[in-house]
Amino acid sequence: MLAPISLTEVEIERYARHIVLAEIGGPGQQRLKRGRVLVVGAGGLGSPVLQYLAAAGVGTLGIVDDDVVSLSNLQRQVIHDSDAVGMAKVASAERSIERINPHVAVESYALRLTADNAPGLVCGYDLVIDGSDNFATRYAVADACAAWRRPLVSGAVGRFDGSVTTLMPYAQGPDGRRNPSYRDIFPAPPPEGLLPTCAQAGILGALTGLIGSVMALEALKLLTGVGEPLIGRLMLFDALSMRVETIGYAAP
Repeated sequence: MLAPISLTEVEIERYARHIVLAEIGGPGQQRLKRGRVLVVGAGGLGSPVLQYLAAAGVGTLGIVDDDVVSLSNLQRQVIHDSDAVGMAKVASAERSIERINPHVAVESYALRLTADNAPGLVCGYDLVIDGSDNFATRYAVADACAAWRRPLVSGAVGRFDGSVTTLMPYAQGPDGRRNPSYRDIFPAPPPEGLLPTCAQAGILGALTGLIGSVMALEALKLLTGVGEPLIGRLMLFDALSMRVETIGYAAP
């Protein structure tokens, strides 16, 4: 059993609205402070994820991104500002997190996550959040998390819709069956070039904030042990109709 980690008086005041929640309280906030979360992508989805996890007091945030901030990012990637254009996204995000909460440690990786380096990154964290924008990265993250038995919160957006699910394929569900994996939902990536990129199709900026916030919420639930994560369930959101659906899926 891990020893309790203390909260300073300043932290107790900062996180007071968490601590008064009976389901979280001081012990839950201590678990957040002890937590280590790896966020893959500091873009549209990673921005709200990083902001909310930093504000919530997650002790260590790892950020993986090999891109630099461009002017066209700023319509939705709200962790970056105009002064960050041309800066590495991990450096810009780290700067913003320091302003949000100086109690949070940041570990930056200015690189593209691949099947080769994913295991070495994933194994150092308690939880991984995937906000990447390509299937090669998504499969690499999912495979590494499954191998290292790390929970994975995976989200995606496209034009006016988005989705979120939580993956723990190394564990059993209440029915005794293995939880489904990413490959159970998507056995194989779509053919190269079939799906348009964000630059080609466009994306509604606020949509990434909503989906990213749901991903952050899933992470906070997993770290504190409250609520029911989206394991074996895929949340689908349609911004045009403001319709939310949750569909179940299972391992074969």
